[in-house]
Amino acid sequence: MDAPPPDHAALLARAHGPVTRSRLVRDLTALGLGAGDVVMFHTRMSAIGYVAGGPPTLIGALRDVVGERGTLMVTCGWNDALPYGFSEWPKPWQDAVRAEHPPYDPESSEADHDNGRLPEALRRWPGAVRSRHPDVSLAALGPAATALTADHPWDDPHGPGSPLARLVELGGRVLMLGAPLETLTLLHHAEALADAPGKRFVEYEQPLLADGRRVWRRFRDIDSSGGAFDYSAVTPEGQDPFETIVRDMLAAGIGRRGSVGAAGSHLFEAGEVLEFGLTWLREKVGAR
Repeated sequence: MDAPPPDHAALLARAHGPVTRSRLVRDLTALGLGAGDVVMFHTRMSAIGYVAGGPPTLIGALRDVVGERGTLMVTCGWNDALPYGFSEWPKPWQDAVRAEHPPYDPESSEADHDNGRLPEALRRWPGAVRSRHPDVSLAALGPAATALTADHPWDDPHGPGSPLARLVELGGRVLMLGAPLETLTLLHHAEALADAPGKRFVEYEQPLLADGRRVWRRFRDIDSSGGAFDYSAVTPEGQDPFETIVRDMLAAGIGRRGSVGAAGSHLFEAGEVLEFGLTWLREKVGAR
């Protein structure tokens, strides 16, 4: 019987060696992350290589670098959120979920698995706090965590007063650790602030806890899944619009590049991301 093929992490470990906490600290420091930083990070663990100890090792290394004055933030979402279109299901199905679907609880509801292992690990970390919005919650750890996540707006949760807006206001940064460029969530803040004909919105319902009771609430947001604008004429076919924006941003000399473990990584200033994103939207889709 043939042996099973080695997994991706094993192949990277053979090529680059195990990625330890001290190595991560060196690589993150070389990339430009530093003490006191408020940083939102996106990670594809498999790209880094074999991280000895997994997510806790990476979170520990990030905390080593930003220090006691620094704060980490991640996008969580909610893994068990109802699909937006459940209101189109047959009525008996709707009645069943309305009667029994568990409410979103910031302290216990799992982060969206599509966001990888790090958000769930960080939101479970002792001392971490998580925003109240069931669909686009973020979690943060550090002295600025409450300032970032408190009173997350129910409607327009990527816009003014959101954790993304506060990241910019606090002079924060965005760290991409091997993550696909299209996952740079802060660009949704630019979409929320910009306006153009045909801007797309979604409305949906989710159950949540209010004073210990399960209640249903209706939400309104930009269409962050399908795209807040029609990008078809200004992005290469098959390429995510955010990837296009980030590639243009890098070509303009914005952001730092380096390697963390085996992962090609980038570090951006949040304010520069927002400014470039707004300018790009004005020039490409006629936003104002």
